[in-house]
Amino acid sequence: MTRLEIYDHFHPDEKAFVDRAWEWVERAAERHETKRTDFLDPRQAHILFTLANRAPDAQVLLVGGSEQAERKRALIAPDYRSLEQEDAGIAVLDISSDDRRISELDHGDYLGALLGLGIKRDKIGDLHVSDEGCHALIAEEIGDFLVGHMKQAHRVDVSVSIRPLSELRESKIALEEQTISVASMRLDGIASDVFRMSRTKILAPIKAGRCRVSWKPVEDPSHPLKAGDVVSMKGFGRFKVIDVEGVSKSGRIRVRIGKFV
Repeated sequence: MTRLEIYDHFHPDEKAFVDRAWEWVERAAERHETKRTDFLDPRQAHILFTLANRAPDAQVLLVGGSEQAERKRALIAPDYRSLEQEDAGIAVLDISSDDRRISELDHGDYLGALLGLGIKRDKIGDLHVSDEGCHALIAEEIGDFLVGHMKQAHRVDVSVSIRPLSELRESKIALEEQTISVASMRLDGIASDVFRMSRTKILAPIKAGRCRVSWKPVEDPSHPLKAGDVVSMKGFGRFKVIDVEGVSKSGRIRVRIGKFV
């Protein structure tokens, strides 16, 4: 399959990642090289596996630090290598504070503090937030930098240290559930209800490329959603279509939504 034929299977915005992933796969299959990637989101992991399936001499292993991890590092290698014992290079950044306001911080506060230090998003895995602070999964190579430079999270003084994966304090994903009634499963209709915006106002971020459905860029407001889809809108938040519960006598669809909090 040619490179152009590969592009046909993916969104144009994904071209740069497809190019990198295909190079990783080719190097593993043809040059017998092993590659450890940064953290990938589920869509990027899907693309990588799709490409690796076209190269029978390459294999991929994903490691996220926990069973339910959303973001994972990938190990790409020739098919004869054993990857189970390979080091994925993931550490736990323990962020804590003596300030009682630490219990009020959320996922966005911690992520913003990390990115504010110039750390790229792909060096950070899942964040496990609790009342005591946050355990952030990070690429081990940035650990020393963060220990030396991270002093605050949303105006709360913090201290940070590096822990082994065995000490990870996992937190369950919190979803604020609601049931909405919609005329159709269109993206714009459901998103406007969830984010409590008019249908007119929700069109702009979608058409501007700020929306992803199950981590895939979607710019079509009429894109149909289905159970299991995760919708993220930059600047607004994320929600999951938990279930489509049926159709009322008036023909409207009952949809159970979980908004990430």
